[in-house]
Order: sequence, then C-alpha cells, then structure tokens
Amino acid sequence: MTGTIRVGIGGWTYEPWKDGAFYPPKWPAKRELEYASRHVTAVEVNGTFYSGFKPATFANWRDTAPDGFVFALKASRYCVTRKVLAEAGESIARFVGQGIVELGEKLGPILWQFAATRKFDAEDFAAFLALLPDAHQGVALRHAIHVRHESFAVPEFVALCRAAKVAIVHARSDDYPSLADLSGDFAYVRIEDAREEEPEGFAAADLDALAARAREWAAGVAPAGLPYVADAAPARPRDTFVFMINGAKVRAPAAAMALLRRLGHG
Repeated sequence: MTGTIRVGIGGWTYEPWKDGAFYPPKWPAKRELEYASRHVTAVEVNGTFYSGFKPATFANWRDTAPDGFVFALKASRYCVTRKVLAEAGESIARFVGQGIVELGEKLGPILWQFAATRKFDAEDFAAFLALLPDAHQGVALRHAIHVRHESFAVPEFVALCRAAKVAIVHARSDDYPSLADLSGDFAYVRIEDAREEEPEGFAAADLDALAARAREWAAGVAPAGLPYVADAAPARPRDTFVFMINGAKVRAPAAAMALLRRLGHG
C-alpha cells in the first residue's frame, strides 16, 4: 500500500518560462495551464493568497486540467497575517466559500502559510486550527500548515497539528528553519533551494535522493536524516505532494519533470 505522489510547481504564469524555457516558443498565454497540467501533476496557486476568485474561474481550471491533476491553494493573507489567529473565522469562511469547491476532485490541500516573524503561541494556534473546516458543500478539505519560525520546532506544535489532522509542511530552504514531522494523512513538501546553474535545478544525485524520500513519505515512513522534534507518527500510506518552488524558479518545471521521471512518469 502506498499513497499517490504528485509533483508540481508554483503557478503556471511566469515570464521566464516562455519561449522554450518551459513553454514552446509562441505558446499562447491562455493555454499555459493546459500545457503545464500535462507536464506536471500538481500546481500550488499563489494568487489565492492575494485576492479572491469567482467560482467560474475555479471551474475553468478544473475543466482545463486532466484527470488526476490537483490544485493546492494558498489561503488568503487575511486569514494568516492577523495579530490574533483565533479571530480568523470570518476570513476563513470567506476564503473557503468563494467557490474553491468547483475544483471538485482536483482540489488539493489548502496551504496556510505564515510569515517568518510569526512565533508559536500554543493557545492561539490551537484556536486557529479548530476553525479549519473538514468539508464545504460536500467536498472534503485538506489542510497544510507552513510555519517558518524556530519557535515552532517543539513537540507541542506537532501534537496540536496531529490532533487537528492537518499536515505540517516540510520546506527545504536556505532561509528558514525546517520541520519534517508527519502529522496529517498526507505529506506536503516544498523544495525551495533550486540552483540556476543546474539545468534541472538540482544535481542528479539530489533528485535521486528526493525521489527515494517521496516514496518513503507515500509509504508512510519518515525518511532518515530530516529535522524532527517529536516521536514518529504511526506508519500509514500518505498521498504526497512535492512542489518545486522558489529558489531558482526558472528551473522549477525542469526539476519537477526530472523528479516525475524518477518516479515513473513520462
């Protein structure tokens, strides 16, 4: 038994990806999602952090992408930047209710990303996690929490996330502390340290190692050599999402496709 592994990029509109870098020369902008969704298996949408979208937009994304593709949505900044997280209920309801359920089976995890200055406050964070809905209009919702301050590297934070059944994002970054503890029923991984001098963003050996770790996450195993602060979670299959994002973004599509090839796609 193993979970499904999906590998993706951040968005699909990025000027340096045009004219042969990722998209074929003269590829029309209105067909970029069509192309991207057939070369990677997931996209993390950043635009939903900054503004709302109409239900018809989500429906269009759903109809453009092939079966099996998923969209991870970065939750609205109004939910995660407020001083008191326990007061985010109205903003969370507005984000969830804007029409994201139009994605149906192509709705991936919702990413709740916090600023690097946000420190761990156990009571306030527990209250925030309690506000995250399990479903909306009959569509199940999955939640991933991305924190970037060292104060979260404590067993208490992991325990809160496990109790709420949300995933802790494992982000491999040169800029922020990292956590790899498994907490939800899926794994969410952001690889943020691609190098432009590498045509595929990373050395071949690094991509080989990442492919091996992705298989371990999907099998429910916590890979060795990563930063953990709590006891291991029970081993069980987990759907696994790996995003090549930030770092040398121009290399993200090549990195994602290289990892997919190692996992038996394409």
